Amino acid sequence: MTTTALPVPNLTVETLRVSALHAYAYCPRLFYLEEVEELYTQDAAVFAGRRLHVELEKQEDEDWEELFLESTELGLRGKVDALRTRDGQTIPYEHKRGRCHRDEQNQPQAWESDRIQILAYACLLEMVLGITVPEGRIRYHADNVLVHVPLDEAGRQWVKAVIAEARTLRQSTYRPPVTENERLCARCSLAPVCLPEEARLAHDREWQPVRLFPADDERQVVHILEPGSRVGRTGEQLKVVRKDLPVETMPFHQVGQVVLHSFSQLSTQALHVCCDRNIGIHYISGGGRYMGSVDRRAGSIQRRIRQYQALTQPEFTLQLAQQLVACRGQGQRKFLMRGQRHLKAETASLKQTITQMKAVLKQVSQAGSRETLLGLEGNLAALYFGALPQLIAAEVPEALRFSGRNRRPPCDRFNALLSFGYAMLLKDVMNAILVVGLEPALGFYHQPRSQAPPLALDLMEIFRVPLVDMVVIASINRRQWQPQEDFTVRGKQVWLSDAGRKKLIDLYERRKAESWKHPVLNYSLSYRRLLELEVRLLEKEWCNEGGLFAHMVVR
Repeated sequence: MTTTALPVPNLTVETLRVSALHAYAYCPRLFYLEEVEELYTQDAAVFAGRRLHVELEKQEDEDWEELFLESTELGLRGKVDALRTRDGQTIPYEHKRGRCHRDEQNQPQAWESDRIQILAYACLLEMVLGITVPEGRIRYHADNVLVHVPLDEAGRQWVKAVIAEARTLRQSTYRPPVTENERLCARCSLAPVCLPEEARLAHDREWQPVRLFPADDERQVVHILEPGSRVGRTGEQLKVVRKDLPVETMPFHQVGQVVLHSFSQLSTQALHVCCDRNIGIHYISGGGRYMGSVDRRAGSIQRRIRQYQALTQPEFTLQLAQQLVACRGQGQRKFLMRGQRHLKAETASLKQTITQMKAVLKQVSQAGSRETLLGLEGNLAALYFGALPQLIAAEVPEALRFSGRNRRPPCDRFNALLSFGYAMLLKDVMNAILVVGLEPALGFYHQPRSQAPPLALDLMEIFRVPLVDMVVIASINRRQWQPQEDFTVRGKQVWLSDAGRKKLIDLYERRKAESWKHPVLNYSLSYRRLLELEVRLLEKEWCNEGGLFAHMVVR
C-alpha cells in the first residue's frame, strides 16, 4: 500500500473533515459536540476500528492506495481509506467494522451516514483529480458485505447540501437537541459527554433512562507521597522512582491521575504524555493542602462562554446556590439521622439538632440573596458539626474525639483527617471540572479566593458528607487509627504522618470505588464517575436540559 498527499493551496477557506460530515448525517448534536465544542472520546469501538485499518494497511495490494485530499472549492478535506482501479475507473473504498443496513427485501444497503461519507470522498476525487468517479464502495466486515454506492448528479447535489447545512450549524452558538432515534445513542462513543438519556429525562420526568454513562473509571490514581520521588516516562509506561524503593512502572492507559504530594518531580516527557492522554496532574503540599492542578484543556471557548453568560445572571446563580445548600444540608441531616439509628441510646440533643436542621432547610428555597443563603448555610454547618461528636463511639480514645471544626492548621486529629480528606476531594472535583472542560474560576456560590477556584469549592459541597465525613467517622469508630503512629503533633498543630496519609488515601480511594444509585437518574455509578457526572449535570443547567443537578443526598 502507498500513501499519497496532494499539494494543498494555502488558502484561508476552512474546510470540513469528511468524517465530520459523517457525524452530521449520523446526528447533528454529535457533529456540534465534536466540531464546535471540540469534545472527543475514545471507546472500545473506536479502538477496534483503528485496529481494523491497521490490519488493512498490512495487506499487500499493488493497486491499493491511501490519498489525502482537500478542496477549498468544495469545502472538504479527508483521507480516503483506499483507492482501487477497476476497468480504468478510480474507485474509493471505505471499510466499516460493523454490519450493513438491510432494506425490506433484506438486500444489503449502506447506512445513510456511510453513504454521505463515501459520496463525499468521490466528489473530492472528482474535484481534486479532475476525473469522473462512477461510484464508491463500502466493505462491512462484520457480515463481509461489499455495498456499491453510485455517484450521480443527485448524489453530488446532496453532498453539497449537507456541507452547507453543516457549515450553518458550525456557526451556531446553540447545541442541538438530542436525536429522536434513541438507538443511535446506544452506539455513539460520545454518549458519556452528550448524556442523551439524562437530557430526555430533564424534559420528561416520566422517562426511564438507560445508563449510557460508564459505570466506573478503573484507571489508577497514582499518589507520590515520598519527598524527592521522580516520575518519568519509559516507552508507553509511567515510571516512578522512590528513594530506597524498587522502581515502579505501569502502562499509561491504566493511569487516571498522578498526585504529587510534598516535593516530587515530574519529567517533561511524562508531563507531555499525561496532558495528551487526559491524565490528571495534581499537587498537594506535605501538610495535606491542595496546591493546584495542571490545566490541560484544549478546544473551543464556546462552552466557557455559555458558562460565563449563565453564571453572571444573579437570579440563576442564586437558584443554583439554593440547590447546592439544600443538597449539602439534607445530606448532613440524613447522615445524623443514620448515625442516630445506630446509637445504643437515643440522645435528646441529637434529635433536637435534626429537627432544627429541618426547620432551617425549609428556609433555603426562600432565601432572597446570597448573603441570606450564607447565613442559613452557616447555621446548618454549626448544627451539624455541633452534633457530629455524638456519632463517635464511646470506646474511641479521647485523642481521636472531635469538639468542633478547625482548620489551617488543624488543631486535633479528627480535624487533621477532615482537612486532608477535603484536600483529596478538592483535587478530585478539580480533576472532574478539567475533564469536562468548564472554567473552574467561575462559580455560582463561593467567591474567588487565593487557594481554590470557586466552582471547585461549589461542587465540593455535594460530596463532603459521602466521600469524607462518612469515611472519617466510620474509620474512627472501627478503631483504624493509631493516635501516635498515624499523626504528627507540633505544638498546637496536628498533621497526618506518612503512615496516616497512606491509610486515609486508601480508605478514600476505596470509598470512591463504591457504587451509589442516583435518586433521580435511577441508575448506579461509582463515586469516581459520579464526580464527573455531577459536573456534566451542572453544565446542563444552562443548556436547556436542567433539573438534574445537586440531588445527591445520603439516604
